[in-house]
Amino acid sequence: MGDRIRLHVKGLTYSERPTGAYALLLESETDKRKLPIVIGAFEAQSIAIALDKMTRPPRPMTHDLFASVMDAHDVRLKEVVIQDLQDGVFYAVLIFERDGEERTTDARPSDAIALALRADCPIFASQSVMEKASLAESEAKVASVQADTIEDEIPDGDPLEAPETAQALGKATVETLNEWLDRALEQEDYELAARIRDELNKR
Repeated sequence: MGDRIRLHVKGLTYSERPTGAYALLLESETDKRKLPIVIGAFEAQSIAIALDKMTRPPRPMTHDLFASVMDAHDVRLKEVVIQDLQDGVFYAVLIFERDGEERTTDARPSDAIALALRADCPIFASQSVMEKASLAESEAKVASVQADTIEDEIPDGDPLEAPETAQALGKATVETLNEWLDRALEQEDYELAARIRDELNKR
């Protein structure tokens, strides 16, 4: 698995739109490119708990249980790799080792990263995934804008407010999608930026 880029978890952002989704924001170790990945609420909670070393749930969560079982059977998670992106869906693999033998298994990136944080192992992405889906540092490093000011400037039917976001994105032109992507980044809405980017990749 050559041409890999080391990533670090930068944070999580929440979308207040009806989807209730989160964007997991990863950052490359070398050039600081950002890789946003839309994930569910449960996975976001699990990752947030793993990031906050002081927080411990009263009972083991699913990822805690998985990590404990691996530890009990002397299975070491060496690294996780986000290796592919197809039709807006990311694909990752777990690379683990037992008794000197290395094996891999398919995983969702959210699950893989939740486990990587618990195992304190490195996270990588393939060069092709970064080329398709990452945002340059200059794009992601944006000024903070007040939400009420932004809302005044949003035209009717803009996906920044519309519940039918997927339908709006599907009907928009490439030029409009690029404009919406710029505005989503200005608002630090990485969940929407990721969805617009995925729509652009489909085109």
